[in-house]
Amino acid sequence: MAKSIFIDTTRCTACRGCQVACKQWHDHEAVPTKQTGTHQNPPDLTPENYKLVRFAEHKIDNNIFWLFFPDQCRHCVQPACKMMADEYVEGAIVQDEGTGAVICTEKTKELTKEQCEAVIDACPYNIPRRDDLSGLLRKCDMCIDRVNAGLEPMCVKSCCTGAMNFGDREEMLMLAKMRLTQAEAEKTTKSELERKIACDVHKSCTVLDEEDLNVIYFLDQPRELYHLFAGRETRPINRADFLAGMVRPLRNMLG
Repeated sequence: MAKSIFIDTTRCTACRGCQVACKQWHDHEAVPTKQTGTHQNPPDLTPENYKLVRFAEHKIDNNIFWLFFPDQCRHCVQPACKMMADEYVEGAIVQDEGTGAVICTEKTKELTKEQCEAVIDACPYNIPRRDDLSGLLRKCDMCIDRVNAGLEPMCVKSCCTGAMNFGDREEMLMLAKMRLTQAEAEKTTKSELERKIACDVHKSCTVLDEEDLNVIYFLDQPRELYHLFAGRETRPINRADFLAGMVRPLRNMLG
């Protein structure tokens, strides 16, 4: 049965335990980083960082708010990265039949740098990263080894606030629906001022693209206030979209 991760961003405290746990489980090297003027660290996903808690700072109702977004591969139901990779090297990216996890394999070494860039461009969420040393494309694999052994992904296991949840897809979709219902109920259980704020917030509450993704996010603010690629709309790719995505690699091939 397909598996999903449900992430309630309102419960994320940006402790970044999930980042550390992910690196530890995958035995990834430490990556030199630098201060970029925010508390987000490292600045972006890398071949050694499959998980990244992104920070966004905004003024809302005259108060400064940090919005946290634990970024990772969404394990799309119909992964555009796999469709693009199959045009070059079949089996470079596969989708596990049992869980729906989208996995970059050793065959990604056979992709040229330009082909890797085309695969990355095909991802609506800008997730895969190319390891220049090995030539591999790398990203979150939903801890497929743990899941196949009956365990949770390491990021979910490490989450101490309950922001991250893992289970059968239908169960996670139900959790997302319940969270939206809870947000609606909050409007009737607060003082008049709090209720007004709750009503304003609920107008922005959303579950991101749950029909298309196996990593499902709940937001309580407009999606455009979060990381750029959190707000990307996705849908099942059609032939016209796919062929349009081929323009860039063809242009590179022709010079």
